Amino acid sequence: MAGASARKTAARAATTAKAAGRTTPAKQAAGKTTTTKKSGRTKTSATAGAAAKKTAAPTKKASTRKATAKKATVTKATAKTTSASRGTAAKKTTQKNAAPAAAKKLAVKSDEKPWSVKELEQVRGELSAERERLRNELNLAEEELHVLMRDAGDGAGNDQADVGSASFERDHEMSLANNARLMLTQTEHALARIDNGSYGSCESCGQAIGKMRLMAFPRATLCLSCKQREERR
Repeated sequence: MAGASARKTAARAATTAKAAGRTTPAKQAAGKTTTTKKSGRTKTSATAGAAAKKTAAPTKKASTRKATAKKATVTKATAKTTSASRGTAAKKTTQKNAAPAAAKKLAVKSDEKPWSVKELEQVRGELSAERERLRNELNLAEEELHVLMRDAGDGAGNDQADVGSASFERDHEMSLANNARLMLTQTEHALARIDNGSYGSCESCGQAIGKMRLMAFPRATLCLSCKQREERR
């Protein structure tokens, strides 16, 4: 009896072990499948993240390059503006410092004080205003002369008095135009002499013309003695 019970117990144990052995591989296979699926999802997620990072990296680099280029352009523009401002300020300072020296170099008589900047600028201002006035006057005279010349060509059949009057007006306008042109030339010459430092010296004898004479007649190029000698000829 004891042997039969032992055999039955052994047979049951063998059956249980056999059943457990069959179930375990299935469960293991299921576990492997689940793990494989999970690994596949993990790999897919990791691949997508890497691709997103690769796509974002060039965009970020491009944005950084654009920002750097824009910053460099702004820096260059600021540097140019600063350089131009410094150049203008330096030029003004140089002109301001050179003005007194240039004024003192102008020729004056022995009993006169050297030219001051204020006196020289006053003369320059008068000459500049005179130049603009003469230019306008010359343009007006030339326009009037052009109209008279045109009317003279269309005035066939006019009586002798009208022809004489037209001729007188034409000659008058020509005289005004020539006078304005001559004075404009003298004015521009005087301004050029101020710029080159020869203003105040007589163009005939080289002596000083005199501040008082120049302030009364800024276009003068001859001293009083040379001017009188010229008029006597």
